[in-house]
Amino acid sequence: MLTKDKRILIVGLGLMGGSYAEALTAKGYDVGAVTRSKESIDYALSKGIISCGTTSVTAEMIGGYDILVFALYPHIFLQWLTDYQQFIKPGALLTDVTGVKSSLVEQVQRILRPDLEFVGAHPMAGREVYGVKNSTAAIFAGANYIVTPTPSNTPDAIATVEDIGREIGCARISRLSPSEHDTMIGFLSQLTHCIAVALMTGKDVEHMSAYTGDSFRDLTRIARINDEMWSELFLINRDALLEQMDLFTGQMQILRDAIASGDTQTLRSMMRLSSERRALFDK
Repeated sequence: MLTKDKRILIVGLGLMGGSYAEALTAKGYDVGAVTRSKESIDYALSKGIISCGTTSVTAEMIGGYDILVFALYPHIFLQWLTDYQQFIKPGALLTDVTGVKSSLVEQVQRILRPDLEFVGAHPMAGREVYGVKNSTAAIFAGANYIVTPTPSNTPDAIATVEDIGREIGCARISRLSPSEHDTMIGFLSQLTHCIAVALMTGKDVEHMSAYTGDSFRDLTRIARINDEMWSELFLINRDALLEQMDLFTGQMQILRDAIASGDTQTLRSMMRLSSERRALFDK
């Protein structure tokens, strides 16, 4: 159970870490941060997003917190634990914001000290910009929040991580296994980013922005992408993402064949099914 006496440390004060910090501070929690950039710490302190922060990982800083939220790239997260987990207080709870789970959760739980517990989580929220200066608690308003427990997790730790999702403002809390999460995210998030990237790189038209309408702008909003982070996520989740890409290209081929052959019935049938499924998002 999450209570206000629990001190929370954000590890990695970028867009997501800063947004967590802002949301939790606004709810009355004592939130600190550790990150590589002094400028990020100074900004967060000046805005009252955190109560204290540092770029130095020390036992005095890390050991004072009950809950640690990791907002790091997967490989940096694993390296951080390898280097610094000895500083974490016994009995502390760890969670994250990472967009891939299967291999990450397995590796974290394998290397973690037995007196610590890690429960994966993924808020389905974000922006096309990054850095703490672009962070805002508003990104969580009405968002979905997925928790990915394993059999090694305790009910209390799972409930606490779910409470974090509610406290930052997410509207719907779900539980999936790490593998179920990665299959779902491969379709709902990573595939959509692949489509947006392919659209923006598929045709070079001078002054394209002068001709486009809302449909193209909406469809390619996420093409403004953090290449370092997303390429790592794509490759970690390679098998699940490739499976979803194959399903998509199969449907695209059916659509193409229907257009090529003048098959109005197939076209309208696919469009009706698409409209029915999309309408569920508006309820």
